[in-house]
Amino acid sequence: MILVTGATGNIGRELTRELDARRAPLRLLVRDRARAAGLPDRAERAVGDLGEPSTLTPAFDGVDKLFLLTQGIGTDHTAAAIGAAQAAGVSHIVHLSSLHVTLDPAPAMARWHHEREEIVRASGIPATLLRPGGFMTNALDWLPTILEGNHVLDPVGPGRYAPIDPADIAAVAALVLTGAGHEGKEYVLTGGETFTVTEQVRIISETIGRDIEVREVTTPDEAVRFRFPNGAPQALADAITEGFHLMRADTVGYRTDTVERLLGRKPRTFADWCARNADAFRRHGTT
Repeated sequence: MILVTGATGNIGRELTRELDARRAPLRLLVRDRARAAGLPDRAERAVGDLGEPSTLTPAFDGVDKLFLLTQGIGTDHTAAAIGAAQAAGVSHIVHLSSLHVTLDPAPAMARWHHEREEIVRASGIPATLLRPGGFMTNALDWLPTILEGNHVLDPVGPGRYAPIDPADIAAVAALVLTGAGHEGKEYVLTGGETFTVTEQVRIISETIGRDIEVREVTTPDEAVRFRFPNGAPQALADAITEGFHLMRADTVGYRTDTVERLLGRKPRTFADWCARNADAFRRHGTT
């Protein structure tokens, strides 16, 4: 039995569909059954919360493989999942981490991911670490200013990166969860093309047939508000500011061929992702 955490998110939904297509025994850890609507009916639902370890025992019962995705800036959820996995006798963990763990010196965001990786390693359970870079779905963070003001705020200027489609992360995770020989491996995952924010916005504009203005961010606070309109804890705000600074400095963009090597095909393109998500970027009432 494979247990998927984060099953209702961008990666988890894609992973659930991948595993269902492979007919893998599958259980989804959800806090609210209603949020799992639309996911494959064949997948079991287990109601639990990584923030409440006492709810996890039934969810982990009979599980031998775990896809572990935890969010935020702490390690409590990771520790809770690992404790439940150890008690249940889980034999393999596929843990979603971050490309930034590989940077030297490591930025703050990477240090949190590193601490989670260390918890996974210390568990004694064989594990595979997936370390993706930026997600194509991060472009959805631009929706408020696109839909309300037809513009995007750019905090990284000339900086380039290679965003990856969460569907490709899910495809790799499904391969690792259902295949052999991946224990102890660390896979850094990126898309196949590098972009500046301006270049990404241009592709969105071409996809929906409407020009979108790009405005450069003028202050760190503005950059944080753009990502988190309702505010962010100071530690997270500082980490975001640091991350944007590092992205601005990288004018080449880091890429790997890991997705192609593992899946035997090129990574999905940003243009393809935009075509699949075009309706989200169109103004209400327009075509």
